[in-house]
Amino acid sequence: MSQQPPDRSTASPPARPDASMSLLTNVMDHSLDDGYAEASARREADGSAGMPRTLKSKFGLAACLVLVALVVTLGAAQARVSAPVIAKEREDLIDRIDGETAAADTLESQVDKLRDDVGRRQRKALEKHGGDQGELVALLAGATPVEGPGVKLVVDDAKDTDQGGGGPRETSGFADTGRVRDRDLQRVVNGLWQSGAEAIAINGQRLTALSAIRAAGDAILVDNRPLVPPYTVLAVGNGKQLSTAFQDSADGQYLQALKDTFDIRTSLSVQEKVNLPVAPSLIVRTAEPYSAADTGSGAADIEKGRS
Repeated sequence: MSQQPPDRSTASPPARPDASMSLLTNVMDHSLDDGYAEASARREADGSAGMPRTLKSKFGLAACLVLVALVVTLGAAQARVSAPVIAKEREDLIDRIDGETAAADTLESQVDKLRDDVGRRQRKALEKHGGDQGELVALLAGATPVEGPGVKLVVDDAKDTDQGGGGPRETSGFADTGRVRDRDLQRVVNGLWQSGAEAIAINGQRLTALSAIRAAGDAILVDNRPLVPPYTVLAVGNGKQLSTAFQDSADGQYLQALKDTFDIRTSLSVQEKVNLPVAPSLIVRTAEPYSAADTGSGAADIEKGRS
């Protein structure tokens, strides 16, 4: 009976978990490049590897170490010596800045006082030498406070200022159309003047015929004074007629469109009594001597301007 040869087949070894990462495995197993390995072997064979063995080499290494230590020591000493000098210069610079700031504040305070004094003198001269027209001219120039019936208009930014869409400002170039802009206040003020307002103030800032409403970045300036929202516009005049005329005007409809389109918040109310301060400064561009002969023609021109 023939005997079956033994089965010599063996099971194949299991695959390595990192078999799919042959490149990474090769890098890990051979971290040193072959060229560097050969160079290291040659240095070991020549005896040049490791610390220097000759006396000259040892002296050279010691000199290099002493030189490095000397450079580091000198650098540290210089930094320690110069630190108080730098600190003193910094303190001197801060003191100079504080001193110049205080001097600028003092000069600004003096300018404000002189400006107020000049304004008072101009107002007194205008009231004294203005004749019958003095009161009216002082009113138009903002040289006297005003009290009487009128309207109160409050304009404020929208709660969500990142809005877009069409409307009266779709081509303005502003990315944030939910904010009140200088030209919006310009239209509001012009609309109130056109509707019959006799005097207007924004956030306590009295407006005159020479007042300017401009923008500086995101801030709105009235006569170079920055204002912050909400913008409260007070106008003296016949309250009911002024309110109705403004809402029916093109500027009033413009403001309503801003409210409907961009959610700009507005409120208009009739006031029984409105108090407006004098203008911060009275600017006189031209002056002419007053004569009694000009009274008739001047009064006629005023009446014509009122009609």
